[in-house]
Amino acid sequence: MLTDTHCHLTSPELLPQAEAVLARARAAGVARLVLVATDPRDAEAALDLLRLDRQLYLVAGIHPHQAGRATPDDFAAIERLVSGRVAGEVAGRVVGVGETGLDFHYDFAPRDVQERVFRAHLELACRVGRPVVIHARESELRVCEILEDYPALRERVVFHCFSADRTVARRVLDLGHYLSFTGVVTFRNADTIRDAARFVPLERIMVETDAPYLSPEPMRKVRPNEPALVVHTARFLADIRGEAFDVFAAATSANAGRFFKLSEVSP
Repeated sequence: MLTDTHCHLTSPELLPQAEAVLARARAAGVARLVLVATDPRDAEAALDLLRLDRQLYLVAGIHPHQAGRATPDDFAAIERLVSGRVAGEVAGRVVGVGETGLDFHYDFAPRDVQERVFRAHLELACRVGRPVVIHARESELRVCEILEDYPALRERVVFHCFSADRTVARRVLDLGHYLSFTGVVTFRNADTIRDAARFVPLERIMVETDAPYLSPEPMRKVRPNEPALVVHTARFLADIRGEAFDVFAAATSANAGRFFKLSEVSP
């Protein structure tokens, strides 16, 4: 069994075919999906998708790209979602805060604004006891510096789409956090990321698609990416780490279950 710990099924590329995407994921052995919403409107759309399958879960936050446009009402809506005030058949399946962090590659929002919104998410996570999904692009060390101010979140943070080197991976691990890898690790020019992936202990690694983006080799030309393709990334990671695929799949899925407390909300 695999868990895709980060996908965007509300994207225009995937939403119209959501039921078929889920069927293909199941056929590929991907049992659980964590949907990630990037703003309150995206989160509401994702809640509708959660009704399709009991093994769909949601993480909600305001993406760093949108930090400059975020309003107090937006943040209040995110807080309502992640604090457990969602009723009905999806109750209990909003399992984390994010994705949040800093993006120093695109800098769509001023860096001081990104940091303020990031800290607001971290403070929210501390208040409501939820784990945090981090977006860190060309900002990993600054993100680690900020996380040092939040010791209550130790073992409660995952760096999604980890794309840095072994030195940064060691810093993340020293803080007690997790690293999740996408199809980028399979790309020809990703030697540095592969080196980091080999370094991460089995109990601290997760796997994801970030669908509809970042299709893994040998499916890189397949657009859009989708959760079923996480199998290729998982097999690749298991191979370069010298681990049996079944062992790697079970361990990463167990890590996801422990991190997001999925076993506490599964039927």
